[in-house]
Amino acid sequence: MKDLDKYPVVTDPSSEILNPKELLDYREAREDFLSWLLAFGKDPSTATGYSRDTVLRTAYRTDQFNRWVWQNHGYTTNFTHDHADAYMRELAFSDKSRTHKANTQKSLKRYFKWTAYARGSDEWEPAHSFSSSSSPNPRDYLTIEERVRIREAALEYGSIPAYGGLTPDERDRWKALLAQRFGKPKSEVGSEDWDRANGWKFTSLVWTSLDAGLRPVEVERAQTTWVDVENQLLRIPREESSKNEDNWVVGLTERTADALERWLDEREMYSRYDDTNILWLTREGNPYQTSSLRSLLQRLCDLADIPYENRRMSWYAIRHSVGTYMTREEDLAAAQAQLRHKSEQTTMKYDQTPVEDRREALDRMG
Repeated sequence: MKDLDKYPVVTDPSSEILNPKELLDYREAREDFLSWLLAFGKDPSTATGYSRDTVLRTAYRTDQFNRWVWQNHGYTTNFTHDHADAYMRELAFSDKSRTHKANTQKSLKRYFKWTAYARGSDEWEPAHSFSSSSSPNPRDYLTIEERVRIREAALEYGSIPAYGGLTPDERDRWKALLAQRFGKPKSEVGSEDWDRANGWKFTSLVWTSLDAGLRPVEVERAQTTWVDVENQLLRIPREESSKNEDNWVVGLTERTADALERWLDEREMYSRYDDTNILWLTREGNPYQTSSLRSLLQRLCDLADIPYENRRMSWYAIRHSVGTYMTREEDLAAAQAQLRHKSEQTTMKYDQTPVEDRREALDRMG
């Protein structure tokens, strides 16, 4: 059985409404279900499981469905197609988003796929389907100009003036700032802290994401072993890829490979990396995640003078820019390989004309 310590086998809301014997019964059923999803769920014939993130989302959504069944029909672990149809009918009339409805339906289909495999029952064919979005377009993405400005901002972000070019008063103020940043007395701030403040961590993280279109979870999981500086590549093993489907080889520019090489050398100086292969850690020693990456991108936008108040400026804006412009400069196949999409259908949403091209067309149209 797969290790389920990091998964919501039984959520707190479910624990609160079940008696001890029901709780034990439910936990056993959930462990079987989630273990199957991880090991076999995507393709039982080849023992290919779903990714960690997919299983997490499925666990929460099916648990919510289970509680709805208990509240309306009493406790059971034998959830039926009628239960699912009734739940989706109620959800259809709710004010939940179409994305939530579509994702819930997908999660329930995974559950009944498991019951078909484990119990010999039929898979569920819902009466109605929900598309996750009315538009095939990707979310906000950085334009070519904005990509250049973000790349340049990553060189400047977190940097400080050269030590020798400061007056004694200016140097004293910068020492106070560095003491606060690195959590040490001002009297102990030295030249090595100056070098550290002008380090390559943020530059390498941002530039690698601009080249490879890294998802937030890929930034979180990135390992030093992925980096092939000599050949200007990221080599992402199957077991560490976000979709957990294949080994991926992703191209990098020469300057990004150079930034990574500099960061790998610098990284050896920091004790927080002594016992881990994680490529980038926050100041607190944690892997970067969605919220910390969103904050980083917004600070870079502020530095680059890129407005984002009316845009969905998440880390995915970088990834979507890679897909959009790789498709324009090369083709869908190149974008599919660079973004690590298993299916070309996923990449199809980037087969659109960027706003700059449309603006130029309007100028030509008069």
